[in-house]
Amino acid sequence: MWIGRNVRTTLACGIVAISFLAARAMGADNNVVVVLDDSGSMKQPMANGTLRIDAAKQALSAVLSQLPADTRVGVLALNTRLEGEPWIVPIGPIGAANWQDRINGIRAEGGTMLGQFSKVAADELLKLRTADRYGSYRLLIVTDGEATDPAVLSSYLPDILARGLTLDVIGVSMASEHSLSSLAHSYRSADDAESLTVAISEVFAETAGDDQSTQSDFELLQGLEDGVAEEVLKSLAVVNNDPIKEVQLTSEQGSARFQLPPSPDQVTGGSILGGFVCCCGTIFGLFALAVIVVRAVFGKGQDNGRRSR
Repeated sequence: MWIGRNVRTTLACGIVAISFLAARAMGADNNVVVVLDDSGSMKQPMANGTLRIDAAKQALSAVLSQLPADTRVGVLALNTRLEGEPWIVPIGPIGAANWQDRINGIRAEGGTMLGQFSKVAADELLKLRTADRYGSYRLLIVTDGEATDPAVLSSYLPDILARGLTLDVIGVSMASEHSLSSLAHSYRSADDAESLTVAISEVFAETAGDDQSTQSDFELLQGLEDGVAEEVLKSLAVVNNDPIKEVQLTSEQGSARFQLPPSPDQVTGGSILGGFVCCCGTIFGLFALAVIVVRAVFGKGQDNGRRSR
């Protein structure tokens, strides 16, 4: 009876701890990088007559003005350069940033290099996560068309998703869904300025809603056996924050049509291992915890049995 009760109690505490830590990993701090499509096609009008780029700037400004001051936001343009940099708003607490005039300075011209700048955005989020394990880390792409560097995008995207970053995509005045819609964690369509504002607002609302915890990690870990809590933290702390791996493409590959990443049953070798480690860390942690707990509890029971004899 002693072993049965303690196994159940310890496993229950462990599951609560894992669930809590997973929630904290998405909730303590909110970090969002917006990749804004400012290509030439964004000069076209939306259903209400507003130019797409103007609607995007108005919607983004309206949402940013309502965010908590400590929300960390960065805005990255595909073509506009301010002081020679693509960062319209360098990522940081939005309350401390002078972003209004900078967003107004965005101009629509050039191509749609979503692959190149998705990597830039993802690398910045990963750099932040290296310093702060807890928090939500989201990449929001606002675009009115397919990438003009499709092979680059298809090469980087699996690595970005495998890192555990959240990908949100908003398709602006598109006749059909963007090719990223089946891969993104969320996809929204916006056909006018109002619906674009709503779409951007919803993404940031999801980010803010991620933080649902009120207790400290240590309070929930107190019920675990000696050494078990430490092992839980170690197993859940393994997160790959390395920069997205650079790819070298030939000119022919660079102009190839966008291809969706292979399904899990088509991936072999290191890709499976990498995806498993990065995306299924919580499952691994639960399995590891179960093994540790069973060993600890049964070992303790055997020791007590030997002492009683």
